[in-house]
Amino acid sequence: MTASMVTPMRPRSASRSALFFVTIVMPFSAGYALSYVFRTINALLADELGTELRLSPAELGFLTSTYFLAMALVQLPLGVMLDRYGPRRVQSGCLLVAALGACLFAVASSLPQLMIGRALIGIGFATAFMAGLKAIVIWLPQKRVAIANGLLLTLGALGAVAATFPAQVSIDTLGWRGLLLGLAWLTGLTAMIIFVVVPERAPALRSSRDPQPATLAAIFSDPRFWRLAPMSATSIGTAWALQALWAAPWLSDVEQFDRPVVVQHLTTMAIALCVGGVAFGSMVEAGRKHGIAAETLFGSAVLAFMAAQLTVILRLPVPAVVPWTAIAMAGAATVLCTTAISRPYPSEASGRANAAISVLQLGYAFAVQCFIGMAIDYWPSEHGRHPVEAYQAAFAANLLVQVLAFAWFIAPAIRGHLFTRGLASRRLPRTFSANAPRNDMNPYLAAQRAWRERVINAETQLQSWRLAALTSMTVCVVLASLVVPK
Repeated sequence: MTASMVTPMRPRSASRSALFFVTIVMPFSAGYALSYVFRTINALLADELGTELRLSPAELGFLTSTYFLAMALVQLPLGVMLDRYGPRRVQSGCLLVAALGACLFAVASSLPQLMIGRALIGIGFATAFMAGLKAIVIWLPQKRVAIANGLLLTLGALGAVAATFPAQVSIDTLGWRGLLLGLAWLTGLTAMIIFVVVPERAPALRSSRDPQPATLAAIFSDPRFWRLAPMSATSIGTAWALQALWAAPWLSDVEQFDRPVVVQHLTTMAIALCVGGVAFGSMVEAGRKHGIAAETLFGSAVLAFMAAQLTVILRLPVPAVVPWTAIAMAGAATVLCTTAISRPYPSEASGRANAAISVLQLGYAFAVQCFIGMAIDYWPSEHGRHPVEAYQAAFAANLLVQVLAFAWFIAPAIRGHLFTRGLASRRLPRTFSANAPRNDMNPYLAAQRAWRERVINAETQLQSWRLAALTSMTVCVVLASLVVPK
C-alpha cells in the first residue's frame, strides 16, 4: 500500500500525531530547508563569484535577487495549483525544476547562465513554504495551525544554518560548483520522497467563516489584506534580503570582520531564525488566550525589527551580533503574517491567500537586493571595500520605506475608515451586517448599529494605542542609546 492510499485522519492520538509529523511536516520541512540553503548561500559565495566571474556589487545583488523575482512571478499561479491539485504533486514537481536549476548554476561560466540557473531554482522553490502551510491547513484544526506553521518554519530554517559553517566546509572541500551539484542531487531526492511519502490531499477540516468568495480578485480587493500587505512586504522582504546577501558584506566591509567571524555571525543569525519560528508560533497561541490579535503581534515584531536596523545603521555601541540576530529572527515573523492573512479565508483558498502575500514579500525582497547593490555602487571602492556611508545610505533609505508602511498600519484614522466594514462582517452575525438595509424607523436596530460601531472603534483604538506605546518605548530606548559614550 502506498502512502497516497492512506485514509485522511485527524491526528488526535500520539501515534497519529507522529504519523502527521513524519508524513507531512518532515518532508515539506526538508524542501523548505533546501530553499533556505539556496536563498542564503550567495552570502557565502559572494567572494568566490565576485573573484572568479568578476561580478560587481550591483551584478551580485541582481543575480541573488533573481531567486526572489522568479519566485514572485509564479506565486499566484502556483498558489491556485496548490488549491486545485494539492501540495504533494505540486511541490514534488517544482523541486525537480529546482534541481535542474542547481545543475545549470553549478556549470555556469557567465552571469546570464548563472541568472537562468538561479531563476529556475527560484521557480522550483516557489511553493516550498506555501505547500507546507497548505498541508497543515487541510490536515489540522484552526487552533493548531499557528504552532504547526512555526514548527515547519523552524525545521525549514535549519537550511539557513546549513548554509553557513557546514556550507563553508563543503566549499573548502568540494568547491562552490561541487556544493551546488550536491544540493541538486538532494533536491531531486527530496522531490521523490515527497511524492512517495506524503498522503494525498485530505478534505478540509474547517469551513469558511467569511461569506465573500475566496478568489484572488476577492483577496486583493479585501481591505483587511491591504491593511497588512505593505508592512508585511517591506519588513519580511527586507529581512530575507539582508540575511540572504547583504549581512555578510556589511559585516566584512563596515565592521571589518574576517571571514571566520563573518561565518560565525551568519550561523548565529540562522539559529535565531530557527528559534523565531517556534517562538512566534507560540506567541500566536498565547495571544489568542489573552485576546491579542496576530496583527498586533506582527506589528510589534516589525517595530523591533526596525529598531534593530536603526541600531545597525547608526552603529550604536552594542555588539554587532545583537541587532543582526534580531534582524534574522524577523524573517520568521511570516508565521504571524500568514496567520493574520489566511484566517479570514476558507482552507480551500489558503494557497491563494498565502500566495497573494508572498508575491509582495518576494517582489520587495528582489527590489531591495537590487537597490542596495546599485546604491552601494554609487560610491567608489577602496582596496576592494566600499565605504561605510554607502551601506548606511542604502540601508537607511530602505528603512524609511518600512517606517511609512508601519505608519499606514497603525494610523487610527486610516484604519477606522478602511477596515471597519470588513471587521464588522467578520465578527458580527449576518443579521447585523454593515451591508444590511438601513431601518432608521426602528429604534432597536438603530441602537444595535450604534453599539456595534462603538465596539469596533474601541477595538481599533485599543490596537492602535498598544502599538503607539511600543513605538514610544522604542524611540526612548534608541535616544538613550545615542547618548551612551562609545
